[in-house]
Amino acid sequence: MVGCVEDWQRPAPTGVAPSIPSATPRELGFAADLGGRIGAAVQEFVDRRRLAGAVVVVARRGALAHLEARGMADIGAGTPMRADTIFRIYSMTKAVGSVAVMMLHDEGRLQLDVPAAEYLPSLRGFTVAPDANAGAAAAVPARRDISVRDLLCHTAGLPGPLVIDRVLRDNGLPPIGRCSLQQIADHLGQVPLLHQPGAEWRYSFAADVLGRLVEVASGLPFDRFLAERIFGPLGMRDTAFFCPREQAHRLAAMYGPDPGGGLREVDSPQGGTVTPFSFLEPPPFLSNGGGLVATGGDYLRFCLMLAGGGALGGVRLLQPGTVAMMTRNQLPPELIPIRKQPQERYDGLGFGLGVSVRVRPSDFVPASQVGEYGWIGGASTEFWISPASDLSVIVLTQCMPFSPLSRVIKGIVYEALEQE
Repeated sequence: MVGCVEDWQRPAPTGVAPSIPSATPRELGFAADLGGRIGAAVQEFVDRRRLAGAVVVVARRGALAHLEARGMADIGAGTPMRADTIFRIYSMTKAVGSVAVMMLHDEGRLQLDVPAAEYLPSLRGFTVAPDANAGAAAAVPARRDISVRDLLCHTAGLPGPLVIDRVLRDNGLPPIGRCSLQQIADHLGQVPLLHQPGAEWRYSFAADVLGRLVEVASGLPFDRFLAERIFGPLGMRDTAFFCPREQAHRLAAMYGPDPGGGLREVDSPQGGTVTPFSFLEPPPFLSNGGGLVATGGDYLRFCLMLAGGGALGGVRLLQPGTVAMMTRNQLPPELIPIRKQPQERYDGLGFGLGVSVRVRPSDFVPASQVGEYGWIGGASTEFWISPASDLSVIVLTQCMPFSPLSRVIKGIVYEALEQE
């Protein structure tokens, strides 16, 4: 089923959101059967019961080439996948929050290479634990403060949310999912770092600290900043930290492999069995690490803004040089590849300011282009942007563990690019 462009292309109520032009694959330099190849690949995953359904969006040169929804959004409810189905995008949220940080940088309200403690005093005086099991007594002082750039690049040394949650509980606070960004940030100084700032790349809680940084620098709650400064201007009508109850029928259910074969539902729109968030109520914890829901059409607007050097239509969020800096690898050579095994997802990836950046080819996804940037979400969502091909692609499904669908789609899209 091909999604209807009108489902997601209508302007936002403010009337400032730009419209997205569309063209045939051939007009945009693809093989004419691009849609057929993508559709067949998604359908194979659905037919083999490896996925319930998916939405795939492909754009080039600022225009939509392909948007298709296949399969089911909710098998039990009999809800088909649609172009306007809402997905939990999890870690794809990080790129959005990083844009917020860089907007404040462009405005002179945040500097990248100063200690983050200048904005959040609780981020001062960290210690580093040489062994995660050694305890606080074995910790040594950090040689320098964590910078804002460290937070954006995941070189801060912070641990993941489970450790943060334990510290919050030790201080008499609720579980992390019921805390505000301020409550969390105020206690981070008690958490030993896993390595010296800048010494390693380690995917961590750093992105969530950026959410609090945005609040302090802007004077607005994180969700309000995103809504007023990014989602509204770009026309991202369904992107938020929760899906309103009246739209719950559009929120895709979550699936995983059934031990007996096929699929089983692991997280319904009414539940919260995988994460502490229901995604149906405004959460106390506005997680820049993974808290947003969005549609394929909404996220396309965000991607086209980045691909357009910070602007979409007449709406400019970032300066072109800022986008270039964000999407350029920031890691020193000794931290690349992030993973040492050639068949691992992160092989050949560096990291920019909130997005991964491919710095060399990889056997994991041979079709990938050097210079391509993007990121994934834990429920099998992914976006990538190729500056060399002026290409933006979004693959959305809801499956844990991570599905190989986006890797298959990447190969199809690049193979369909015709020589020019």
